[in-house]
Parts: sequence; C-alpha cells; structure tokens
Amino acid sequence: MRWTLKPKPSEETVQHLAKTLNVEDFVATLLVQRGIETFEDARRFFRPSLADLHDPYLMKDMEKAVNRIEKAIENQENILVFGDYDVDGTTAVSLVSSYLKTYYPNVTTYIPDRYDEGYGVSFKGIDFADDNGFSLIIALDCGIKSIDHVAYAKAKNIDFIICDHHRPGEFLPEAIAILDPKRDDCSYPYDELCGCGIGFKLIQALGQNRNETIDDLIPYLDLVSAAIAADIVPMTGENRVLAYFGLQVINSNPRPGIKAIIHQIKKQTLDITDVVFIIAPRINAAGRIKHGNHAVELLTEFDFEQAQQFASEIEAYNSERKDLDKLITKEALQQIEKNNEKERFTSVVFQEDWHKGVIGIVASRLIETYYRPTLVFTKSGDKYAASARSVKGFDVYNALEACTEHLEQFGGHMYAAGMTLKEENYQIFKEAFEKEVERTIHPDMLTPEITVDAEINFADITPKLVRILKQFEPYGPQNMTPIFLTKNIKDTGYGKPMGQEDEHLKLFVKQSQSPGTEGIAAIGFNLGNKIELTTHQKPFQAVYCIDENEWKGKLSLQLRLRDIKE
Repeated sequence: MRWTLKPKPSEETVQHLAKTLNVEDFVATLLVQRGIETFEDARRFFRPSLADLHDPYLMKDMEKAVNRIEKAIENQENILVFGDYDVDGTTAVSLVSSYLKTYYPNVTTYIPDRYDEGYGVSFKGIDFADDNGFSLIIALDCGIKSIDHVAYAKAKNIDFIICDHHRPGEFLPEAIAILDPKRDDCSYPYDELCGCGIGFKLIQALGQNRNETIDDLIPYLDLVSAAIAADIVPMTGENRVLAYFGLQVINSNPRPGIKAIIHQIKKQTLDITDVVFIIAPRINAAGRIKHGNHAVELLTEFDFEQAQQFASEIEAYNSERKDLDKLITKEALQQIEKNNEKERFTSVVFQEDWHKGVIGIVASRLIETYYRPTLVFTKSGDKYAASARSVKGFDVYNALEACTEHLEQFGGHMYAAGMTLKEENYQIFKEAFEKEVERTIHPDMLTPEITVDAEINFADITPKLVRILKQFEPYGPQNMTPIFLTKNIKDTGYGKPMGQEDEHLKLFVKQSQSPGTEGIAAIGFNLGNKIELTTHQKPFQAVYCIDENEWKGKLSLQLRLRDIKE
C-alpha cells in the first residue's frame, strides 16, 4: 500500500481563504485541494442551494425532447419509459414515469431482462413497443450507441428520446432528441450527471413548461441521490446539490419504497455511505437476481404496506446475491491461481455458469486481492459477456477500445464497463487486452494508493474540526472523506483483533506530540493482521478518517484506520 501526501496548494491562496472564512490554515488547505478558493466557492460548497442548479434548457436538444413529449400528450400517444436494470437505470425510469403519470396516464415502463436482452436498448423492447401501440420511447441511462436499434424503431414509426450520460461513439443515433452532456456539441455547464440526473433535468424542463418550481420536484430527489451514490459519479457541482437535498428527502420523507428498505435496516439517519452500501445494493439486487422490474415496482409504489412486501422480496434477492458473489469470487481466485496468472497485468477469468448478475461485483472483489484491471466473463446466450472494473488512474474504457476488433460490443466509463464477444475470440482478446494494459499502465497504478490530505496531530482534532468536516458531506469522487496522517502513535494497551477470524483491529490510541489530549478509539477493518505493529506500546504511524461511532444512541469520536506502518 502506497501513501501519497497530496501536494500543498499555494500558501497565499490558503491563507487568503483561511482569513476570509475564519478557519485554520489546514482546513483552508483541504478546501483549496477540492478546488474551493474563494468565498463564493465556499458558500456553494457549504450551503448547497437548489437555486444553483443550471437551466435544463441549456442542454442540447432539451427543447426538442420537451416538445415531442408535449405533442405525444396532446395526441394521446402511448409513451414507453425504457431504462437499464441497474440502480441508475431503474431510479431514472421510476422518476420519469412517476412524474409523467402525475398528469398523463398513457405511460408504461420497460426494463430489459439482463439475461435475455443484455444491456441497453433491445430489439425485443422495441418489438414490445410496436406490438402494444407505443409511438414514443424515452430511453434513460442507455441509448447513446444504439444506432441500429433507433433505426429499427424508426422503421416502425416509433420515435426515440435518448437521455444518457455515457460517452458517445463517432456517430449518434437518429433520435428526435439526444440529451447527453458528454456530446461534443453540447455546451451544458456540467457533464458529470448520472442517467437519473439527466432524467431529472428532463422533468425539470417539463415542469418549467407547466409553471412548476424546483420546490415541486424535491420529492423526486431521493431517487436522484440514490443513483448519484450508486453510480459513483463526481460529488461536485449539480451532483452535490442534488445528492445533498436528496439525502434530506431520504431522511425526512422518502417515497414508500425507499422507506420500506430503511424500515428493514432499523437505522435512524442515513448518510451517503449508507445509500451506497444499504439502499443501492438492494435496488440493484432485483435486476441482478430476478428482474429490474421489481425495483421499479418498489420505487413507484405508493402504498407503504405493498412497498414493504416488495422490499422483503428484494431483501431475499439481496441475500442470494451475497451468497453468489462469495462463491464466484472464490472460484475466480482459484482459477487465477490454477492458471498461474498471479503475476499478470490483468485478471481475465471465465466460467460459463457464473451468474451474470454478480460478475461486476466479483470483478471489484478480485481487485481487492490482485490490484489490476479486471474482467469477469460468463456465458450469455451464444456469446461471452463480461463486466470490467479498473484501478485508480487507469482508463479501462480506452483499453477496451484498443481491442475493439475482437469485441461484438462494449460500453461504459473509465472505471467500469461491459462487453460481449464471440466464444472463439475469447483467448485472442484476453491476450490482446493483457498486452494493451501492459503497454499503457504506469507501474505505480498496480499498487493500491491511499491519498493523504494532510499530516496532523491529535491535538488538531477538535469538536470544531469535526463540525466543519460534517459540512464537507456528502462525500464522493472529487470530494472524498479527508484522510489524515499522524505519526508517533501508541496503543494504550487495549488493542485487540475483532471479527470472526480476527480480521479487524480495535485500538485506543494516544500521541506523544499531543500530551494534553485524551486517547481516541480507533477501528481498522481488515487490518487485524497488523496487530503486531501496535503491541508493547511500540510507536507507529497511521492514516485514517475521523469518524463518529453511534452506540446505544450515543455518539463518540473514533478514527477509522485505513492503514498503519511502523
């Protein structure tokens, strides 16, 4: 594990901001590292406001999209809201369909079957639209590369509006409107929205047409914040505003489906981490194990008792998903070992009976053991399908693009992608991908890195600092939880391993440089093997986040250790 201290920003900028905001220099340093350099930047950061959201009509094709939807309503056309089966897709479909249904009844949803239809817009979905008299499809979180599908629909007199956030290819589909801030010809000020975020901009534009204000749309933000958290998009700009207010909705007045999930876990207040690890996996489990329709049913249900029924079914899918992901991870690790592939630049594994719904999670799990770009393949129909995950700093999408001659199709982002290929191309592709990664990856990227924001002493950890750090939330990419480094720490003798296999570490630590301060509780998940470094009051150094622990209704300060060294 590498520890890298972030470079110190300009002293002048830091001191000016510290003086302007009346905060310590090192708090100002944390802000400048996040791109916050002026009072106005800080106001937007610490006091997110819905007034800071951009006008949705700044997005290319928004007017065309709104006009086509209004025309469909005027002509009593049937509208099909189509989306992917993951959290971003199912929340987006739930959001747009439930909004349209508040004033127009002829709206139906469609989520493709992960196993039968695969990712994105499907011919089967278009046939469904054709057979059932739909003349307009609104595609959410997919469609930007669906050139053939949109042409197929056009031949059947079905129009498409595409709302996507993935990178476009060289050519765009012939849709009525394509809302995607990543289009080269779109000058929308913020291009990091997720699919559900684009769906929200669409209903914001439709709402403006109906003289609604942003306040009328607040009830939809629980869905948007769940998608932002699950899709791991940057927690900056509009995403931060939408996630901030969405969390307020989740904690005060969530829709019955989300309330039913929270009701099962018995947690009082959720932060963005809880959304990532509690709400998102459950929404995802429906599409992974059964069908994404179950997630849409849950998220659009208005009767709480019925929502509880849906939530308990989804809870069962989530338990099944956990068991599968453990089993497949074990088999994949054995395969890497058996094939003598522990020293490669990539992990590429295949087994035809692996469950397609969990291969993305398994890819992430493999990275925890072998830190390198990873693809997990399974059989899907007569093809091989894979999920890709990457390591910090390496663009797996670009690496796949370089191997495109061996692939049938692929799509995704820098850190996560999906693809299919023909069985006979698997081995050729596997070697081509290995060569491409070996050629383009920097050796440092193959060692996990902890980026440290600042070195501090325990004396710096004051109630005021903890209050300020709470206001840095919600955390996410480009606004990660600050990580601190402290040296010359000693355990006061309470150190012990925890967990079923002693895999975790619990300490009570003090620092000689901070003699007046009380000791602080510290917990290190998966650091149980490092207990030797802390015994007999040996001094050690640690990198950690400052955390609050809730136990029997009481809050206390604790350090969440990320790593320790001599």
